[in-house]
Amino acid sequence: MEIRPYTPTDASMVVHLWRQCGIVQPQNDPLKDIRRKLAVQAELFLVAVEQGRVVATVMAGYDGHRGWLNYLAVSPDHRRNGVGRRMVREAEIRLRALGCPKINLQVRTANTDAIGFYQAIGFVEDQVRSMGKRLVSDQE
Repeated sequence: MEIRPYTPTDASMVVHLWRQCGIVQPQNDPLKDIRRKLAVQAELFLVAVEQGRVVATVMAGYDGHRGWLNYLAVSPDHRRNGVGRRMVREAEIRLRALGCPKINLQVRTANTDAIGFYQAIGFVEDQVRSMGKRLVSDQE
C-alpha cells in the first residue's frame, strides 16, 4: 500500500470511498470539498492506494496555530489492520514538519467507532464546544 498526495484521477474513487464510509453529508458536496482542499495545502490531502484502488483518505491542514484532520476514511475491508493509524501518522509527520504543535479534529457524537479509534491512537476530548457557520451553500 502506498500513501501519497491526492491526484485528480483519484476523484471518483475518493468520493465512492467517502460515500461507502458514510461521511458525505447532505450539506457538503464532496467534489466541491475536494476542489477547496486542492486550493489550500493540496499536498496535505493524502490517499492510500492498493492495487490501483483508493482504500483510505485524510485531509490535513495547518493554519499556523493548529493542525486539523478531516475526511479520514478507510475502506471497510481495510479496517482494523492499521491503515487508519498509518494515515494519521503520515498526516502528523507532515504537520509536524510545518511546525504544527497540536492537531484538532471533529467527530460527530454518534460516530462512536471513530471516537474509539481516535482515543486509541492518543487523541483526547478537549473541553470545548464546536461551532460552525456556513458561508457558502453547496446546494446552490
